[in-house]
Amino acid sequence: MENLEKSFKEIIKQIKFEIQNTQVAILSKANQELLKLYFNIGKYIFENSSWGDKFVDNLAIEIKIEFPNIKGFSVRNLKNMKKFYAEYSENEIMQTASAQIPFSHNILLIERVKDIEIRKWYIEEIIKNGWTYSVLNFQIDTDLYSRQALLDNKLNNFDDRLDFIQSGLAKEMQKDPYIFNLPLLKKKYIESELENALVEKIKDTLLELGNGFSFVGHQYKLTVGDEDFFIDMLFYHLKLRCYVVIELKTVPFKPEFTGKLNFYLSAIDDMLRNEYDNPTIGLLLCADKEKNRLSVEYSLRDINKPIGVSSYEVTKILPKELLDSLPTEEDINLHIDLQA
Repeated sequence: MENLEKSFKEIIKQIKFEIQNTQVAILSKANQELLKLYFNIGKYIFENSSWGDKFVDNLAIEIKIEFPNIKGFSVRNLKNMKKFYAEYSENEIMQTASAQIPFSHNILLIERVKDIEIRKWYIEEIIKNGWTYSVLNFQIDTDLYSRQALLDNKLNNFDDRLDFIQSGLAKEMQKDPYIFNLPLLKKKYIESELENALVEKIKDTLLELGNGFSFVGHQYKLTVGDEDFFIDMLFYHLKLRCYVVIELKTVPFKPEFTGKLNFYLSAIDDMLRNEYDNPTIGLLLCADKEKNRLSVEYSLRDINKPIGVSSYEVTKILPKELLDSLPTEEDINLHIDLQA
C-alpha cells in the first residue's frame, strides 16, 4: 500500500511538472507571436512613413473601432512598433533574441542601450533572472553590464583556487561595485547597521547579489575550540553549489581582512560543507570605491581559499521615486485578449 501511495504521488508530481512546462511554453509562444505581430505592423508603418503622423493616428482609431477590447495599440505603442521594426529589420539574430522578452522590455533596451552586444547581454540576463520592467530599468541605471560582465574590472583569486568551470561561474557572479538601495539607512552608519538593513531588505539584497543566492543567516555563529566567531552574512549558491561568506566593511580595504575571511572559509568547509558541495567562496565588500588594486592583489596571492574583493555603494531611492520609475499601464498591458 505504501509503495502504491508513493507511486501515485510521483505520478501526480510528474503531471504537475508537465502542466507547468506547458504553461511556460504557451506563454513563451504567445509572446513570440505577439512580437511577430508588432514587428509586422511596425513594417507597415515604417514603409508608409511618408504619410506622416496622420497615418499612425488614423490606424490607432481604426484598430480601436474594429477591436474595442484589445489594448496595446495606442498611437504611442504603434510608434514603438515602428521603432522595433526599424531597429531589427536587418538583424535576424536580434529578432530571435528579442522575441524571448516582453515588448516593453525591448523598447526600453532600444531606447537606453545603444550597443547591440550589450543589449544582447541584458536580454540574456532578463531571460535568466525573470526581471520586471522596473528591475531592468534599475539595472540599466546602475550600469550592471560594467559591474558584472566586464571580468577585467574584478579582483579575485578564483582562477588559482577553483577549477575552470567553477572559476568562470564565480567570476560571472561577482560584481564591482555592488549597489544596495537602503533609503532608511542613516547617513553615517556602522557595519552592524548596514548588515541589519540588508537583512531587513533581503529580497532586494538577493536581487543585487544575483540569481542563485539563497540566504542562510547573518551573524552566523561558528565555534572554533572554545571561542565563538560570527560571520556577517552566509549564503548558499544553488548554481555554484557552494556556501558563500560575505563580510562587510565600512572602511577602505586592509590586507588583514582577507586573512580573517580565509579563516572563516576554512571553518565553513570543515563544519558545514558536505561531499557534494564545492569549496566555499568568500566575498569581501569594502566601502572604498577607489581601493588599492595592488594591495588587494598582494593580499590574495598567497591566500589558499577563493576570495573576491569588491566595493559597494548605498543608494537612497525612496518608494515614491521607485513608483515613478514604473511603466504606465499602457506600457505593460501589451497583450491581446484572443477570446474577446
